[in-house]
Amino acid sequence: MDLDVAQVRAFVHAAEELHFGRAAEMLAITQQGLSKRISRLESLLETRLFLRDGNGVRLTEAGQRFLPPARQTVTAADAAVAAATGTDRPLHVDVWGHLYAPMRTLAQVAGRAGKLVLGHGRDLQSVTDALLHGDIDAAFGRVHPPLRTGLVHRLVRLEPVDAVLSADHPLAAEAELRPDQLRGSVLWAPGALERLDFLHRFAERFDIRDRAASVNLGLAHFLAEVAQDPHRFSLLPADMPLPEVTGLRSVPLVDPTPLYAWSLLWRTGTTHPGLDGLTAACAGEARHRRWLEYDPTRDWLPDPPVNARGDIG
Repeated sequence: MDLDVAQVRAFVHAAEELHFGRAAEMLAITQQGLSKRISRLESLLETRLFLRDGNGVRLTEAGQRFLPPARQTVTAADAAVAAATGTDRPLHVDVWGHLYAPMRTLAQVAGRAGKLVLGHGRDLQSVTDALLHGDIDAAFGRVHPPLRTGLVHRLVRLEPVDAVLSADHPLAAEAELRPDQLRGSVLWAPGALERLDFLHRFAERFDIRDRAASVNLGLAHFLAEVAQDPHRFSLLPADMPLPEVTGLRSVPLVDPTPLYAWSLLWRTGTTHPGLDGLTAACAGEARHRRWLEYDPTRDWLPDPPVNARGDIG
């Protein structure tokens, strides 16, 4: 029995996404084309790999058994093509949102994602320009609409956000804070707020009317400015190590907890074999560390997930 690699690749993407629309988008084919490939594969194997019902798509027992060797088949095929064509080069990945330290997340998957070369993008605009020009293969950071034509992204992590404020702030002694308790405090931003989508959306949602901007000279300088004024606060991911800044306090936010959404971004139709390895490594780490947990009664996102799995886009 000879397997068609395109059919096996379609199965792997659909099995990992459990959503034919997203899998088709990642492969740059129509959903009908994806369904046909999987149907032909099921006919060849003489067994069903997916169950489709009112609750969506799920793997059959045969599909669950087939997935691990199917992944190996796709990886081996990509490696063979790369060896024959001389395209066995590292995956070039850039990042943006540097103040929130995107490298923290990539560092946790880099060892299982193959060869990576990391760039130094400044913002979403410059990174998407590099993607569309073919200068890089993928990027990592927070995606917010509108997403430019020709790009696709996959949610990797939803990270809780803490408030950082001066130790002299009236709320600094609280064990936790609701976002609306910060009304009356000054949201200190590392640049023009209208260019910082997450902070801007937070301020609008929770009616934070007092806002001021600094110049981004690095995280330590920015946090020292927060610590100097008992009326200032800002927001940072909860798991991000903070530099030692005298007079600074970090307080968890609850009811709701703001979540910062980290995503992988790439150009539609990208064929670099390393991209599959990176997305698979991110998906595995997300399952292991429960990175994609989201409860709309407890959490807040500027752009709510479109389905129960917590996937955006």
